[in-house]
Amino acid sequence: MKELLVRTLTGVVLIAAALLAVIQGGNVFAYAVAAIATVMFYEWTRIARGWGAAWYVGGFVYAVLPALALLWVRERDAHGLELLLWIFLVTWSTDIGAYFVGRAMGRRKLAPSISPGKTVEGLFGGLAAATLVGGGWALAMGLGHPLLILAPLFALTAQAGDLFESWMKRRAGVKDSGNWLPGHGGILDRLDGLVPVAVLTALAQLSGVT
Repeated sequence: MKELLVRTLTGVVLIAAALLAVIQGGNVFAYAVAAIATVMFYEWTRIARGWGAAWYVGGFVYAVLPALALLWVRERDAHGLELLLWIFLVTWSTDIGAYFVGRAMGRRKLAPSISPGKTVEGLFGGLAAATLVGGGWALAMGLGHPLLILAPLFALTAQAGDLFESWMKRRAGVKDSGNWLPGHGGILDRLDGLVPVAVLTALAQLSGVT
C-alpha cells in the first residue's frame, strides 16, 4: 500500500508538471522537453555502457526524435495543444490501465523473460483504457475520427516501448534506468511508452491523417 501511495503521489506531481508546461507552450515547454531529452540520453548511456558506439547513436536518436515530435505537434496548428494532450492521455491511460488491470486480474505472463510483472490481461487493460480515454478526448475536442482507431494502435506501441526498455535493463542487469522519481525509477522508466506514441502521432499529422 505504501509503495502504491508513493507511486501515485509521484505520478500526480509529474502529470501536473507536464500539463503546466504543455499548456504554457513556447519557451517553457521547449526548455522542459530539452531538459527531459537530455536526461533520457544520459540514462540510456548508463544502461548501454560498453555496448558499442551504435548504441550511443541510437540513444541520441531515441531521445531527440520524440522531443522534436512533441514540439512539432504543440506548435503545428490551432489544435496542437489538444493533440499533444491526446498523446499524453493515450500514453498515461495505457500505463495506468495496464498496471491496475494487471494487478487485479493478471494471470498469463506477457513476456516473462523480459518483464515478469507484465501480463496479457494488463496489455488488454491498457489498450481498453487508451481506447476509451483517447477516443473520448478526440471526440470531445473534435480532433477527428482517425484518432479513435489510432488510440488502441498507438497504445500497443506504447507497451512495446515499455517492453523494449525492460529488455535493455535486463540485458544491463539493472532494475531501473535511474532513481530520480520515487516509486517510478528514472525518466526512461516513465517515458518509454511516450516515445513511440509521440513520434507516430507527429508522423500521422505530417501525413495528413490527423
